[in-house]
Amino acid sequence: MSRLTTAPLLAAMALSLGFVAGIAKAEPSEILLPEVHPFPESMTSTEDGTLYVSSFSNGGVLRVKPGGKPEVWIEPGTFDTRSTLGVLADEERGVLWVCSSDVSGIGVKGPNDIKGSYLKVFDLETGRGEVSYKLPSEISVCNDIAIGPDGAAYITNVASPEILKLDEDAGELKVWLTDDALKGGLDGLAFGEDGNLYVNTYNAGELFRVDVEDGEAKGFEKLDTGPLTKPDGMRPIEGGFVTVQGGGELSRISVDGDDVTIEEIGSFKEPTGVTVAGDTIWVAEGQLDYLSEEKKDQPRPDFHLRAVPLQ
Repeated sequence: MSRLTTAPLLAAMALSLGFVAGIAKAEPSEILLPEVHPFPESMTSTEDGTLYVSSFSNGGVLRVKPGGKPEVWIEPGTFDTRSTLGVLADEERGVLWVCSSDVSGIGVKGPNDIKGSYLKVFDLETGRGEVSYKLPSEISVCNDIAIGPDGAAYITNVASPEILKLDEDAGELKVWLTDDALKGGLDGLAFGEDGNLYVNTYNAGELFRVDVEDGEAKGFEKLDTGPLTKPDGMRPIEGGFVTVQGGGELSRISVDGDDVTIEEIGSFKEPTGVTVAGDTIWVAEGQLDYLSEEKKDQPRPDFHLRAVPLQ
């Protein structure tokens, strides 16, 4: 082959190899979290693929830009935060919602001694703390957040059978739904395509649908899902949701009226959080069992975010 024919071929090969390498760099299958941000609890993402991750033990919020390295974006203790649980990026408002709670009752001190549980609001560009809303009940742990069709923020209280709704005009969180049937540890929540709210219980392994009309709860129903093992974070996708279970499963939940189908699509190490970024599902391996009395003296494991394609 002449130099005139080989040069374009080599250039095309170089472009092709560079393109493939670029994709591999931009979409790693896993991300190792730094030692200063262990025990991830929840995660969220923005349209450009940036990830935000909380820390159950140390607090603060980690940020990972596409193709970049993990960085502590909100330092532990910032804006009077303690242990950080649920996080949710709200690009329409330009804010990051963060659940901050005192979980010292189960032996997790966090970065300071601030009591109570709060829903915190941070500027999504600067990371500056803007507003803080205290949960009204004495026994409260703000766990996770969802934005409803009405634009309001809804949160679960994992320590009491309460779903709360933010009244921004009044500047306070109000109990939106409470019932003893929800005592199983309210955790992940997300709104479905039908406009209703779906919420799971971590301890009892249940899934409920709350019928919503004009922003008000009009009753709820426990759905027949079969056994769930410590269901945690949950995010909406077309036709239903993706959720992680502390037993290891990443599951797709398909909902058609009262019919629910759950399909395992991945297995991880004690996952706690999940988010969907484009056509990729990211899972946070919280491994919170290592905070228990039985394992607290064992060597601390590595903590990862891991990715699988959304099919």
